[in-house]
Amino acid sequence: MSKKSFDDYNLSEEIKRALTVLKYESPTEVQEEVIPLALEKQDLVVKSQTGSGKTASFGIPICELVEWEERNPQALILTPTRELAVQVREDITNIGRFKRIKAMAVYGKEPFSKQKEELKQKTHVVVGTPGRVIDHIERGTLVLDEIKYLIIDEADEMLNMGFINDVESIIEDLPSDRVTMVFSATLPKDVENLCHKYMKDPVNIEIASTGITTNTIDHMLFEVKEEDKISLLKDITVVENPDSCIIFCRTKENVDTVFTHLEEANYSCERLHGGLEQEDRFAVMDGFKMGNFRYLVATDVAARGIDVDNVSLVINYDVPMEKEGYVHRTGRTGRAGNKGKAITFATPFEDKFIRAIQRYIGFEIPVTEAPNKQDVARNQAAFDEKISGRRVVKNNKTARINQDIMKLHFSGGKKKKLRAVDFVGTIAKIPGVTADDIGIITIHDTMSYVDILNGKGSLVIQAMENATIKGKKLRVSKAIK
Repeated sequence: MSKKSFDDYNLSEEIKRALTVLKYESPTEVQEEVIPLALEKQDLVVKSQTGSGKTASFGIPICELVEWEERNPQALILTPTRELAVQVREDITNIGRFKRIKAMAVYGKEPFSKQKEELKQKTHVVVGTPGRVIDHIERGTLVLDEIKYLIIDEADEMLNMGFINDVESIIEDLPSDRVTMVFSATLPKDVENLCHKYMKDPVNIEIASTGITTNTIDHMLFEVKEEDKISLLKDITVVENPDSCIIFCRTKENVDTVFTHLEEANYSCERLHGGLEQEDRFAVMDGFKMGNFRYLVATDVAARGIDVDNVSLVINYDVPMEKEGYVHRTGRTGRAGNKGKAITFATPFEDKFIRAIQRYIGFEIPVTEAPNKQDVARNQAAFDEKISGRRVVKNNKTARINQDIMKLHFSGGKKKKLRAVDFVGTIAKIPGVTADDIGIITIHDTMSYVDILNGKGSLVIQAMENATIKGKKLRVSKAIK
């Protein structure tokens, strides 16, 4: 294990403070390789598996390098899926929290007008899916003049999903003196060509993939007939009794079937697939992160957007069709140095997929005997007790960094000619509050939001009951979201 620490990178106090709260103790291999070079503004091509800590490897340098004073976006991060865009936005917001870095996500299936409004605010980092980013560029709502950093995340997936032309057209519109970093689990020819065409002497970094799938994860294979899968699933969950578990299925029909069976058996569970409305998908993701339920039944749509540190068990109810899919799915467990377990159900006809996966990950997945009736009976009481209790989330990064932060809602905005400096000027005069206690400020036409840091939200609400901002009396309350 590396003896390096984040103190070795000459980061600002605000970033170091956030990393401490987020419990980023020592850099992962990919972070050790990427952070120093990224801070030197070097173009990079990084081959690294999911779950290796790559978001922070570019998130930390981006938050360090962007200039807080600049209004227009300075970094653009492209991701293949909406879920990943939201996840990356959250990670950047957390890392940049005390430097007051404003990151926003733009993606389809969400009102364009809402994103357009948000882009009018000071925004440091934009994370988005290619289609919606192009929309904003074409309509003039995303200003590219100040973009100094371009990150292409999951580049191989961009290629699989047919986005590579969109990515090229975005790159053509960006300033040429930018820094470009490409992250990918695999490096197909088209991705390499893209790198050669648009990057300046990129440094290639390759993180060996075998360690990622084996060190912290126990892999097991159960051979089972299709019609026996549900009863095997129930037996295994009783014996394993995980704190949290993701069950992956190949199709949304299978997700619905498994979900229905588990729900009828009183499992605390939810489902996630592409057939759900985007808002419902986000609500389920958030609920899983918060620990509102213990079992998540999902298609691969979830394999790339979930960053929950303590998923203790992943079950491949259906064998993934693509060998890379196995790494992405099982990479949801054994994260952040925790131990995890990955169990795969294989029917007699799926040998060739299993062999392909084993060649890809470089080892054989041991075949395991199904639990017998005595094992199940012995564990049933403990299982019943846990299933009725709420899951305790030990490690929700966002909750940790937000625990001392209160978002306040003010009943006035641009139409009252209010600006961020007016809020800072008034709030910083409150006894016991300084400018350092004020976080991100967002001003809309008729209302504004101000993040108050360091547990001083209640103090500010109290003081503002009798104070005015720029001579105007505003109603102030704790924001609902």
